[in-house]
Amino acid sequence: MKKFILLFAVILPAVCFAQSDRYVSAMKDNIARLDSMPVKGNGEELANNFERIAEAEKTQWLPYYYAAYCTVMQAMMAQDKSKNDAIADKAQELINQADSLNGKENSETDVIKAMIGIAHMTVDPQNRYMTYGQQYQGMIEKAESLDSTNPRPVLLQAQTTFYTPEQFGGGKDAARPMFEKAKTLFDQFKPENELSPNWGKSAVQYFLSQY
Repeated sequence: MKKFILLFAVILPAVCFAQSDRYVSAMKDNIARLDSMPVKGNGEELANNFERIAEAEKTQWLPYYYAAYCTVMQAMMAQDKSKNDAIADKAQELINQADSLNGKENSETDVIKAMIGIAHMTVDPQNRYMTYGQQYQGMIEKAESLDSTNPRPVLLQAQTTFYTPEQFGGGKDAARPMFEKAKTLFDQFKPENELSPNWGKSAVQYFLSQY
């Protein structure tokens, strides 16, 4: 019996390490493909990949976070906005799972919730602005208050301002200082680990190249 217990004690850490190693490898492979979404339109594929990782791991919040991000990005890039409610609802389910496993919401998950608000609003901007516009702004402000070093809420605010008509306080010139602030934050930002959210810098570079 003692020999069995000793053998189990030796094998279990090795098995857990192998599982962790596979998890990290799968996550890194898919995270490396995030920047390709606007070009390749592979958001659905990546979202499915992250969901499979989440279902295999059970206790990790980041796969659900990335699945939610990839899902809501499909809505942000869609030409046909009529399907965005269903896509946004799916992203909401995934980000709720991330919050639940993490034990609390954080700046990064609140950015996704702000994006979900935008996705719902795009279905009917004129009639939905008061509801989903407030959701978006509230989540952006909360994300910034939870982590003032996070560049992603600033980037999202800049992008939204860029595409907002000038008569409503938006436009290219109004967005420029926001993109510049986001760039400064990205230059200083250090993710917690190699799997932590670190997307968005290429988007800042793209928009600043438009000036």
